[in-house]
Amino acid sequence: MAITLPANVTATPANTRNLLGAEDLSRAEIEWLLERGRFYKPQRNEPPKKLDTLRGRSIVNLFFEPSTRTRTSFEIAAKRLGADTIGIQTQGSSLSKGESLVDTLNTLAAMSPDAIVMRHAASGAPHFLSRYLSTPMINAGDGRHEHPTQALLDAFTILEVKDTLEGLRVAIIGDISHSRVARSNVHLLAKFGAAIVLCGPATMVSGNMAGIAPGVTLTYDMNEAVADADVIMMLRVQLERQNVEIFPKSEYFQFYGLTLEHLKPAKPDAIVLHPGPINRGRELSNEVADSQRSMILNQVENGVAIRMAVLEWVCGG
Repeated sequence: MAITLPANVTATPANTRNLLGAEDLSRAEIEWLLERGRFYKPQRNEPPKKLDTLRGRSIVNLFFEPSTRTRTSFEIAAKRLGADTIGIQTQGSSLSKGESLVDTLNTLAAMSPDAIVMRHAASGAPHFLSRYLSTPMINAGDGRHEHPTQALLDAFTILEVKDTLEGLRVAIIGDISHSRVARSNVHLLAKFGAAIVLCGPATMVSGNMAGIAPGVTLTYDMNEAVADADVIMMLRVQLERQNVEIFPKSEYFQFYGLTLEHLKPAKPDAIVLHPGPINRGRELSNEVADSQRSMILNQVENGVAIRMAVLEWVCGG
């Protein structure tokens, strides 16, 4: 999906703090965000923190693709920091009347929000637009490219049960080629020296993924990927990004769906992650999804704390 600028719009120097991708974050910035996430996450039996860190600030959530977890957690995160939120979706915006994306963003920026959280089907859309807007922008997922806050909350979830990210063997299994979650996790985990194994059908694993970061290997054999893994990260099959279903559901589950049997080669304390929504019977079995090894609901819970940290970081709270 191409994005073009009107002829009268010129690029302006970047003068804001954006979160556009895990690739752009330094290890120190990641560690700061994870630490702030720990501060914001309620302890057991403690009510959620409701603060005034961003009181008087306004956050626009601009989602051009369906979302439940990410959109809702950003809204909750902003409100827990005392900010006001404005939610905009394609169907309810002037884009449905033919307005260009750039004009929509410029219109919103003219209203002086303190940050724009954006999800878009075009890879690179938030990066491109951030060059022309002075409003801080947070990438909530752009096409097949990146989903940085998902990688941050995944790392946060791993660190709740593992002492460190260093030296962990992380198997990422599924639709690698179409997954922005996979790319962001590879970029983030590689900064901490994790050994990352990417696995899926040949039609869903791009060979050039092995070269995007150090410590990344590829395999098409699920047993090989899971062997001695500390973390198993299952991915959703991105049917909406495929022109046709490139692997039948029943066959996919047979070879790449995670079952209790598939967990046996992993380390005894290995954990299972999934960014959601789960397609049970395609990506993993009910027994795995509902097992004590599953950290899927923990990921959802941690998403709020991490996005509070991100909003604070971007807005300078």
